[in-house]
Amino acid sequence: MWRSQRAGLTRRRSPRSLLQDHSGEQRVTNIELFFDLVYVFAVTQMSHHLLAVPTVEGALQTALLLALVWWAWVYTTWATNWLDARRIPVRLMLIALMLISLVLSAALPGAFGSRGLIVAGAYVLMQVGRSAFVAIAGRGQRVDRIFARVTVWSVASGCVWVAGAFAGGHARELVWLAALGVDLLGDKTGFYTPGMGATTSAEWTIAGGHFAERCQAFIIIALGESIVVIGQALSVRPDVSASVVAAFVTAFAGSVALWWVYFDRSAEDGARVIAESPDPGRLANSAYHLIHPVMVAGIIVAASADQEVLAHPGAVGRTAGSWMVIGGPVLFLAGHVLFKRVIWGVISWPRITAIAVLLLLLLVLAPHVMALVLNVMVVLVLVAVAVSDRFSLRGAAVVAGPQGRSQGSPDFEQPAPPA
Repeated sequence: MWRSQRAGLTRRRSPRSLLQDHSGEQRVTNIELFFDLVYVFAVTQMSHHLLAVPTVEGALQTALLLALVWWAWVYTTWATNWLDARRIPVRLMLIALMLISLVLSAALPGAFGSRGLIVAGAYVLMQVGRSAFVAIAGRGQRVDRIFARVTVWSVASGCVWVAGAFAGGHARELVWLAALGVDLLGDKTGFYTPGMGATTSAEWTIAGGHFAERCQAFIIIALGESIVVIGQALSVRPDVSASVVAAFVTAFAGSVALWWVYFDRSAEDGARVIAESPDPGRLANSAYHLIHPVMVAGIIVAASADQEVLAHPGAVGRTAGSWMVIGGPVLFLAGHVLFKRVIWGVISWPRITAIAVLLLLLLVLAPHVMALVLNVMVVLVLVAVAVSDRFSLRGAAVVAGPQGRSQGSPDFEQPAPPA
């Protein structure tokens, strides 16, 4: 937990205010963690959808659903960064959003079928209702004008989301892609609204450490779902052969490796950087809001691959299985490269090298080896990345000498820029 150095309000908070006091430490509350539980189910639904439709179209559909789910979750994180979750109205708002999220998650498998309107309606209700609540709760403060703009854009994109629910076939995918484009455009233009103008990142005076911890929690949610998937896949096996046991252990090792690559150092150090940043809103939007879902996508694909390998450990050259086994770690590492580039301004060459090796495995080796063997090799690549981080840390400690360790990036690829 990191102490924020900025106050997020333009006027003194009244005792009855629903807004958070950013002048001190802001901790993640129990109600926020309770809210997150629904999204374990949402991540499971998306991995099952990808397994049910292991094609390019299925992958694009899953990516679209992930964007929708992430947008619903992350904007709640922005809201709770400003709102005091100890207040009863805020808790009731979160519980209402939790219920709507549960309905949305339950409808995800039919999002491109008969339940499209439920998915779109639930999403729009969350986006508009939450933004309007924060705007009302923060009236008289800077935050009310920020979320008034967000509400306008949520209504605009919501119309497109709902319109897409009435379209059939590929038309729905295209209309929903356009709706996502509206959401992204609002974000990129500072939610420019006629008569109110646009917001700047400097106005998003959030508690950076809190925001970082919340996004780290979603990574844990996705990894937790992958652990559940591994256990469930083993439990439904009618027989447990040596190859199945090996696939089970390898899948577990892969989840641990993904956790290690992200959480060993960069998660904590990244939280420190955003907490101490003079412009936490900018880092929250780029490094966390926009980049973290890429890593989550990698975990979802990797979890689907684990199920596929556990079901068919001896399969050779299965295209769907191969691209999931390789694609999950590639997405995860690519997201982490972007994260490190934004936070520390460095390029993680170990991760880029690992991505190149993984793609080489997909092109050269995947058509000729068993799924289990391919998965083992992928895990070894991830372990190599984690080990390289440890060696980089040790080398930096030697360079730092008795004065202490280097203050650069987690991989110590270059010194951090001066504060």
